[in-house]
Amino acid sequence: MTPAEAAGIILSHCRPLPPAHLPLREALDAVLAEAVTSPIDLPPWDNSAMDGYAVRSADLAEPETDLDVIETIAAGQFPQQTVGKAQATRIFTGAPLPHGADTVIRQEDTAQASNGRVTIRNSRDAKKNVRRRGEDIRKGTVVLPAGTALGPAQLGVLASMAYDAPLVHRRPRVAFMGSGDEIVDLEQRDAILAGTKIASSNSYTLDALIRRASAGPVNLGIARDTRESLREHLRGAAGADLLVTTAGVSVGEHDFVRDVLQELGGELKLWRIAMRPGAPVGFGLLQGVPWIGLPGNPVSTMVTFELFVRPAIRRLQGHTLPFRRTVPVIVREPITLGPKLRHYLRAIVEEGEARLTGPQGSGILTSMARANALLIVPAELQTVPVGIELQAIILDDPQHVAEPPY
Repeated sequence: MTPAEAAGIILSHCRPLPPAHLPLREALDAVLAEAVTSPIDLPPWDNSAMDGYAVRSADLAEPETDLDVIETIAAGQFPQQTVGKAQATRIFTGAPLPHGADTVIRQEDTAQASNGRVTIRNSRDAKKNVRRRGEDIRKGTVVLPAGTALGPAQLGVLASMAYDAPLVHRRPRVAFMGSGDEIVDLEQRDAILAGTKIASSNSYTLDALIRRASAGPVNLGIARDTRESLREHLRGAAGADLLVTTAGVSVGEHDFVRDVLQELGGELKLWRIAMRPGAPVGFGLLQGVPWIGLPGNPVSTMVTFELFVRPAIRRLQGHTLPFRRTVPVIVREPITLGPKLRHYLRAIVEEGEARLTGPQGSGILTSMARANALLIVPAELQTVPVGIELQAIILDDPQHVAEPPY
């Protein structure tokens, strides 16, 4: 199975989570479950874009014009008088434009007002510096469609319409766990430093990757290489929206994850993909909850998370574009590969050119720490010459697409 085929199967079993109203200050990166229609015009009235004087353009003459100042309007106040012939109103940025005026002359184009009059020294801004009612948003129009991700700007737009609790898809709760007798958490620091145990780096990268994907991580801990321990840890996934495991999905004598999932009523959908790193990837459903089993090697875990878990999280969040796009890059060093598999190589992409981060072994986590992209090498290319154009996934690229491009 190709990675794109596998991603398609996984996402076909992921549906956006039920919506709920969320306070605006808690809705960053949430996805709208319904279109938002404005209940008001924005701005709600014509207002000044400058500190200056509201006047009639018909009264402006060259080179100078003297006008009577009839009132002063600060932001937050409303005009009480209509501007008539040869009259002006002192006005500040954001204040409503008084009736009769169609122009705001900026303060620096006037002489200091005295005896209730102001001198207009430059009429370059005739019929300018006015923000018209509804020029940003018209009442009754759809401002943000369903499926919009709420970033800082979108939250500001909602706040401007007094939309204090948008209806958004619930954030996914992603349960994750590792397995292996050799893996321990950092409280066993002495054993790790003595070389008798291996630190569970995956626990920390997965927690961070889940958070970076705007989901909530639920750490189930590290299971031993026994069926009993796996069953005990997997029961902790009750109530999660997605279950992610690392290690134990290959064909070794101690790889029990797939068997235990099936014993617990899980339904296996796939478990091997034609790719490197990360061929032993499993997917299925455990009591209706999607399960993705990732390989245990640190780089393999991160690469397969990017290709399969992150898009699944985005689909659960309600995103209609779950996959990162690929971009063309020129390879600037020769590459020799092994098996005829689709390879995802850790690379640094700068100005459209790609170079590898160094040795590409699936246990070399620093190769991932130095990378900003995954260089995709098709299965038919066992040697990659300098200057060839390939596709790459930029790991922090905010642009996404509907179908897996890899």
